[in-house]
Amino acid sequence: MNITKALVRRELRSYFATPVAYVFIVIFLVLTGTFTFNLGGFYERGQADLAPFFNFHPWLYLFLVPAIAMRLWAEERKTGTVELLLTLPITPWQAVIGKYIAAWIFTGIALLLTFPIWITVNYLGEPDNGAILAGYLGSFLMAGGFLAIGSCMSAITRNQVIAFVITVVVCFGFLLAGFPLVLDVFSGWAPQALVDGIASLSFLTHFASISKGVIDFRDLVYFALLIAAFLYASMIVLQWKQAD
Repeated sequence: MNITKALVRRELRSYFATPVAYVFIVIFLVLTGTFTFNLGGFYERGQADLAPFFNFHPWLYLFLVPAIAMRLWAEERKTGTVELLLTLPITPWQAVIGKYIAAWIFTGIALLLTFPIWITVNYLGEPDNGAILAGYLGSFLMAGGFLAIGSCMSAITRNQVIAFVITVVVCFGFLLAGFPLVLDVFSGWAPQALVDGIASLSFLTHFASISKGVIDFRDLVYFALLIAAFLYASMIVLQWKQAD
């Protein structure tokens, strides 16, 4: 546990050692504000809730989170430091968990810095703060799912750009898994049980219910299993690459 904590601290320091972290946070805050107030019609709706704020999070994460995740392992593999890291008294699982938690904490910091909009909606009306808290939880879990996918894709390649593109494509597939654009590919030949299973993998479906204030245990299990599965896949890929 101490080794994992040390790796998390090391990774977090590396984020803020360069301007990249600050640029990402500024871009995230500017885009959330623009989408919420301009595209989402926050004031025009006349409702004291943060639905316009949370509705755009999946599409923001689709491009911003892969930009964080692409450097998790691709950069380490390109510079050769991954071999040095794995020769230390640390298991591949500890390395994967440590780097992932650091990236997730960093994303959480960016999300927490959006608190002025929560203050704004409480100043303008009397919102359901329980639903808003659930929305933040759902957004944080969804970001964690995107990061887990990005971690696995980053472990596959040495090129950060390729890792970014693959992560965006895979995450986009998970976002639209419950929509006809994806289901129509399988509905013609696959059994209905498989089609229903694919539909249940949609990020949007699980996030939408949480963002409305409904915390269903099945949604929590979905995100937990998704994160665990892709982190385990990351470890398998790293061990396979190390063996090569």
